[in-house]
Amino acid sequence: MKKVSASILSADFSRLADEVKNVEKAGADLIHFDIMDGHFVPNLTFGPMVVSSLRDKTKLPFDVHLMVENPENYFEALERGGAGYVTVQVEASLHLQRILCHIRERGMKSGAALNPATPISFLDYVMDDLDLILIMSVNPGFGAQEFIPAVLTKIKEVRQRIDKSGRNILLSVDGGLHPETSTAVIKAGADILVAGSSIFGSKDYARAIASISGESRANRNGLGSNM
Repeated sequence: MKKVSASILSADFSRLADEVKNVEKAGADLIHFDIMDGHFVPNLTFGPMVVSSLRDKTKLPFDVHLMVENPENYFEALERGGAGYVTVQVEASLHLQRILCHIRERGMKSGAALNPATPISFLDYVMDDLDLILIMSVNPGFGAQEFIPAVLTKIKEVRQRIDKSGRNILLSVDGGLHPETSTAVIKAGADILVAGSSIFGSKDYARAIASISGESRANRNGLGSNM
Protein backbone atom coordinates (compact mmCIF):
# COMPACT_ATOMS: atom_id res chain seq x y z
CA MET A 1 0.00 0.00 0.00
CA LYS A 2 1.32 3.44 -0.91
CA LYS A 3 1.73 5.90 1.93
CA VAL A 4 0.12 9.34 2.00
CA SER A 5 1.82 12.18 3.83
CA ALA A 6 -0.66 14.97 4.57
CA SER A 7 0.98 18.37 4.17
CA ILE A 8 -0.30 20.81 6.78
CA LEU A 9 0.78 23.79 4.66
CA SER A 10 -2.74 23.65 3.22
CA ALA A 11 -4.52 23.00 6.53
CA ASP A 12 -6.63 25.48 8.47
CA PHE A 13 -4.04 27.01 10.81
CA SER A 14 -6.71 28.34 13.15
CA ARG A 15 -7.51 24.72 14.09
CA LEU A 16 -4.30 22.91 13.27
CA ALA A 17 -4.45 20.31 16.05
CA ASP A 18 -7.93 19.24 14.91
CA GLU A 19 -6.79 19.10 11.30
CA VAL A 20 -3.96 16.73 12.20
CA LYS A 21 -6.28 14.50 14.21
CA ASN A 22 -8.80 14.44 11.38
CA VAL A 23 -6.34 13.36 8.68
CA GLU A 24 -5.02 10.64 10.99
CA LYS A 25 -8.57 9.30 11.39
CA ALA A 26 -9.04 9.62 7.62
CA GLY A 27 -6.16 7.25 6.88
CA ALA A 28 -3.06 9.42 6.42
CA ASP A 29 0.24 7.67 7.14
CA LEU A 30 2.45 10.65 7.94
CA ILE A 31 2.14 14.36 8.67
CA HIS A 32 4.25 16.53 6.35
CA PHE A 33 5.75 19.84 7.48
CA ASP A 34 7.12 22.33 4.94
CA ILE A 35 9.50 24.61 6.83
CA MET A 36 10.50 27.58 4.65
CA ASP A 37 12.79 30.44 5.64
CA GLY A 38 12.01 33.06 3.00
CA HIS A 39 15.57 32.80 1.65
CA PHE A 40 15.99 29.43 -0.04
CA VAL A 41 12.43 29.79 -1.30
CA PRO A 42 10.35 32.99 -1.65
CA ASN A 43 7.99 32.11 1.16
CA LEU A 44 8.07 32.02 4.96
CA THR A 45 5.99 29.40 6.76
CA PHE A 46 6.69 28.14 10.28
CA GLY A 47 9.48 26.67 12.38
CA PRO A 48 10.19 23.68 14.61
CA MET A 49 7.89 25.01 17.34
CA VAL A 50 4.88 24.01 15.24
CA VAL A 51 6.29 20.49 14.92
CA SER A 52 6.77 20.28 18.68
CA SER A 53 3.32 21.71 19.46
CA LEU A 54 1.61 18.96 17.46
CA ARG A 55 3.68 15.98 18.61
CA ASP A 56 1.24 14.90 21.32
CA LYS A 57 -1.78 15.37 19.04
CA THR A 58 -1.13 12.33 16.83
CA LYS A 59 0.74 9.03 16.73
CA LEU A 60 1.67 9.45 13.06
CA PRO A 61 5.32 9.95 12.08
CA PHE A 62 6.36 13.52 11.32
CA ASP A 63 7.84 14.06 7.87
CA VAL A 64 9.73 17.39 7.91
CA HIS A 65 10.95 19.03 4.70
CA LEU A 66 13.47 21.83 5.25
CA MET A 67 13.38 24.35 2.41
CA VAL A 68 15.91 26.54 4.15
CA GLU A 69 19.48 27.74 4.08
CA ASN A 70 21.76 26.18 6.71
CA PRO A 71 19.37 23.30 7.50
CA GLU A 72 21.70 21.95 10.19
CA ASN A 73 20.64 24.84 12.42
CA TYR A 74 17.20 23.22 12.76
CA PHE A 75 18.20 19.68 13.71
CA GLU A 76 18.39 20.05 17.49
CA ALA A 77 14.95 21.66 17.72
CA LEU A 78 13.43 19.08 15.38
CA GLU A 79 14.87 16.24 17.45
CA ARG A 80 13.31 17.75 20.58
CA GLY A 81 10.06 18.26 18.67
CA GLY A 82 9.74 14.61 17.73
CA ALA A 83 10.48 14.69 14.01
CA GLY A 84 10.78 11.26 12.40
CA TYR A 85 12.05 12.10 8.92
CA VAL A 86 14.08 15.22 8.19
CA THR A 87 14.66 16.03 4.52
CA VAL A 88 17.05 18.70 3.29
CA GLN A 89 17.30 20.25 -0.15
CA VAL A 90 20.47 19.12 -1.91
CA GLU A 91 20.74 22.55 -3.52
CA ALA A 92 21.00 24.20 -0.09
CA SER A 93 23.52 21.79 1.40
CA LEU A 94 27.20 22.44 0.69
CA HIS A 95 28.24 19.37 2.70
CA LEU A 96 25.33 17.03 2.00
CA GLN A 97 26.88 13.79 3.23
CA ARG A 98 27.87 15.33 6.55
CA ILE A 99 24.45 16.90 7.03
CA LEU A 100 22.70 13.58 6.38
CA CYS A 101 24.94 11.91 8.95
CA HIS A 102 24.09 14.59 11.51
CA ILE A 103 20.38 13.89 11.04
CA ARG A 104 20.89 10.20 11.75
CA GLU A 105 23.16 10.90 14.71
CA ARG A 106 20.21 12.66 16.33
CA GLY A 107 18.04 9.58 15.92
CA MET A 108 16.01 10.86 12.99
CA LYS A 109 15.77 9.43 9.49
CA SER A 110 17.56 11.34 6.76
CA GLY A 111 16.17 12.55 3.47
CA ALA A 112 17.39 14.46 0.44
CA ALA A 113 15.06 16.50 -1.78
CA LEU A 114 15.66 17.40 -5.43
CA ASN A 115 13.97 20.27 -7.22
CA PRO A 116 12.42 19.54 -10.65
CA ALA A 117 15.48 20.72 -12.61
CA THR A 118 18.10 19.19 -10.28
CA PRO A 119 19.86 16.13 -11.75
CA ILE A 120 19.81 12.88 -9.79
CA SER A 121 23.61 12.73 -9.94
CA PHE A 122 23.53 14.69 -6.68
CA LEU A 123 22.63 11.37 -5.04
CA ASP A 124 25.63 9.46 -6.39
CA TYR A 125 27.78 9.52 -3.26
CA VAL A 126 25.20 9.73 -0.47
CA MET A 127 23.02 6.66 -1.05
CA ASP A 128 24.47 4.95 2.03
CA ASP A 129 23.37 7.91 4.14
CA LEU A 130 19.76 8.13 2.97
CA ASP A 131 16.49 6.80 4.34
CA LEU A 132 14.30 8.83 1.99
CA ILE A 133 14.56 10.60 -1.36
CA LEU A 134 12.02 13.33 -2.08
CA ILE A 135 11.37 14.32 -5.67
CA MET A 136 9.74 17.74 -6.02
CA SER A 137 7.17 17.70 -8.81
CA VAL A 138 6.65 21.46 -8.52
CA ASN A 139 9.10 24.25 -7.82
CA PRO A 140 9.18 24.60 -4.03
CA GLY A 141 7.85 27.56 -2.12
CA PHE A 142 4.08 27.50 -2.44
CA GLY A 143 1.21 25.03 -2.23
CA ALA A 144 -1.49 24.25 -4.80
CA GLN A 145 0.83 24.27 -7.83
CA GLU A 146 0.40 22.20 -10.98
CA PHE A 147 2.30 18.93 -11.36
CA ILE A 148 5.26 19.04 -13.77
CA PRO A 149 4.89 15.95 -16.04
CA ALA A 150 8.58 15.87 -16.99
CA VAL A 151 9.37 14.83 -13.42
CA LEU A 152 7.88 11.37 -14.07
CA THR A 153 11.06 10.37 -15.88
CA LYS A 154 13.12 11.41 -12.87
CA ILE A 155 10.90 9.40 -10.51
CA LYS A 156 11.39 6.29 -12.66
CA GLU A 157 15.16 6.78 -12.77
CA VAL A 158 15.43 7.24 -9.01
CA ARG A 159 13.24 4.17 -8.46
CA GLN A 160 15.61 2.14 -10.61
CA ARG A 161 18.60 3.51 -8.75
CA ILE A 162 17.12 2.59 -5.37
CA ASP A 163 16.17 -0.91 -6.50
CA LYS A 164 19.60 -1.50 -8.02
CA SER A 165 21.30 -0.36 -4.81
CA GLY A 166 19.40 -2.86 -2.65
CA ARG A 167 19.07 -0.21 0.05
CA ASN A 168 15.95 0.40 2.11
CA ILE A 169 15.27 3.92 0.86
CA LEU A 170 11.76 5.33 0.51
CA LEU A 171 10.88 7.35 -2.58
CA SER A 172 8.59 10.28 -1.90
CA VAL A 173 7.01 12.74 -4.35
CA ASP A 174 5.62 16.17 -3.48
CA GLY A 175 3.76 18.71 -5.57
CA GLY A 176 0.52 18.89 -7.49
CA LEU A 177 -0.66 15.45 -6.42
CA HIS A 178 -4.33 14.58 -6.77
CA PRO A 179 -6.11 11.43 -8.02
CA GLU A 180 -5.31 12.17 -11.68
CA THR A 181 -1.58 12.80 -11.21
CA SER A 182 -0.93 10.36 -8.37
CA THR A 183 -1.79 7.38 -10.58
CA ALA A 184 1.16 8.13 -12.86
CA VAL A 185 3.43 8.85 -9.87
CA ILE A 186 2.57 5.50 -8.28
CA LYS A 187 3.20 3.74 -11.58
CA ALA A 188 6.59 5.47 -11.80
CA GLY A 189 7.58 3.94 -8.47
CA ALA A 190 6.78 6.30 -5.59
CA ASP A 191 6.35 4.91 -2.07
CA ILE A 192 5.02 8.10 -0.44
CA LEU A 193 2.70 10.69 -1.92
CA VAL A 194 2.76 14.10 -0.27
CA ALA A 195 -0.49 16.00 -0.69
CA GLY A 196 -1.84 19.18 0.83
CA SER A 197 -4.55 21.14 -0.96
CA SER A 198 -6.08 18.02 -2.52
CA ILE A 199 -6.69 16.68 1.00
CA PHE A 200 -7.39 19.77 3.09
CA GLY A 201 -9.36 21.41 0.29
CA SER A 202 -11.69 18.42 0.18
CA LYS A 203 -14.89 18.04 2.17
CA ASP A 204 -14.09 14.35 2.70
CA TYR A 205 -10.49 13.78 3.85
CA ALA A 206 -10.83 9.99 3.86
CA ARG A 207 -12.07 9.87 0.29
CA ALA A 208 -9.32 12.25 -0.86
CA ILE A 209 -6.57 10.22 0.81
CA ALA A 210 -7.90 6.95 -0.57
CA SER A 211 -8.15 8.40 -4.08
CA ILE A 212 -4.59 9.75 -3.99
CA SER A 213 -3.18 6.45 -2.74
CA GLY A 214 -5.06 4.37 -5.28
CA GLU A 215 -6.55 2.26 -2.47
CA SER A 216 -10.16 1.81 -1.48
CA ARG A 217 -11.47 3.97 1.33
CA ALA A 218 -12.33 0.87 3.36
CA ASN A 219 -8.72 -0.32 3.22
CA ARG A 220 -7.28 2.99 4.39
CA ASN A 221 -9.68 4.66 6.79
CA GLY A 222 -8.33 4.57 10.31
CA LEU A 223 -5.39 2.30 9.54
CA GLY A 224 -2.69 4.80 10.51
CA SER A 225 0.99 4.08 9.89
CA ASN A 226 3.58 1.55 11.00
CA MET A 227 6.52 3.48 9.56
